[in-house]
Amino acid sequence: MSDARNDAAHDLAVLVDVARRLGETFDLDSLLQSVEQAGRSALGCERATVFLYDAGRDELYSKVATGTDEIRFSARLGIAGEAVQTRDVILVPDAYADPRFNRDIDRKTGYRTRNLLTLPMIAPDGQVIGVLQVLNKIRGEFEENDVRLASALGALTGVAIKRQMLLDESAARQRLERDLNIAREIQQRLLPKQQPVVPGYDIAGWNLAADQTGGDMYDFIPLPDGRLGVMIADATGHGIGPALIVSQCRSVLRAVADGRSSPSQLVCRLNDLLCDDLPSDKFVTLCFGILDPIEHRLDYVSAGHGPQLHLRVATGDVDSFNATGVPLGIMPGTPIEPAEPVRFEPGDLFVMITDGFMEWCRADGEQYGTERLIDLLRHHHTEPSASLIERLYADVQAFSQDTPQLDDLTVIVVKRTT
Repeated sequence: MSDARNDAAHDLAVLVDVARRLGETFDLDSLLQSVEQAGRSALGCERATVFLYDAGRDELYSKVATGTDEIRFSARLGIAGEAVQTRDVILVPDAYADPRFNRDIDRKTGYRTRNLLTLPMIAPDGQVIGVLQVLNKIRGEFEENDVRLASALGALTGVAIKRQMLLDESAARQRLERDLNIAREIQQRLLPKQQPVVPGYDIAGWNLAADQTGGDMYDFIPLPDGRLGVMIADATGHGIGPALIVSQCRSVLRAVADGRSSPSQLVCRLNDLLCDDLPSDKFVTLCFGILDPIEHRLDYVSAGHGPQLHLRVATGDVDSFNATGVPLGIMPGTPIEPAEPVRFEPGDLFVMITDGFMEWCRADGEQYGTERLIDLLRHHHTEPSASLIERLYADVQAFSQDTPQLDDLTVIVVKRTT
């Protein structure tokens, strides 16, 4: 009875000490080091290995292994795998007599495993976090009391590791959120701060990203002779990567727009530069034009972007124009032909828009579509450009019936007033 009490008191003291040490650590790698050290000291053995469980790949991998490099293997193999599957502590008194024991690691390291104890680390929610394996009892053999202590140690370390994983995930989310907010702020600063002032024209642009950062961009580029460059771009996807791509489009166009080159020449130059930088699975659709307010003419090219819409007030017709070339970033040296120039009469509109508007679906799967957009332009073309954009966004929202915005929204309206 006295020996049993002494064993219980010893085990309790060990667990209290382990809990104290685990509670002092707030870094996963340091915590795993503490778990490895706790396993060796609590169970009186020579070596210990902490295997974490990768549920997605159904694998175990070592983060801390005394005297070895990282080890990764199927969680359905070997003694450690069996501990995951059964959630039981496994005692092996003679490693080389057990067919489950993998001798390859001993061969690689030159270490001789005599006996081992393998315990699953289980979180409070029942999730297996990993396995702690201790090798070679220093004095004698592993006994039933070691098994009981190992069970308690597995639960204790499982709680500590799960806690730290949750803390790390929370910290990572906060860092990502902070980085995304910074990226969003930078991207928003790249958008025009005010609508351009062009005699005889009412021009407005607008953007709303689906995420913190978006894959759409628009810009107005004043040229020295009073003409205005107008750009709208849409990179594949949305988020930080596409945001960087369309920001690069804006920066390059601003750098090369010299007032002498045509839209086709400028966009071909942009395409060649993007082909050097973009991965093979990324591309950008872009529409870029130069408005001449004296000639009342817009020369433009569309690299995979469409539709562009031209409302003629005199007839009420709305012409829809598709791309004049392939998207940017796919193949260098690709010719991008100019479109037929748009000629403005008083009251005429030209609309450059991304597909987030037309492809917004309501719950039954029906899209807003181009026809609804055309009807809205016909009925409200007399409104100022900024008001027309507000009305378009409100109309799309009403149509969507509260389905979430899944794509970025960007639009430019160019309207001749006199």
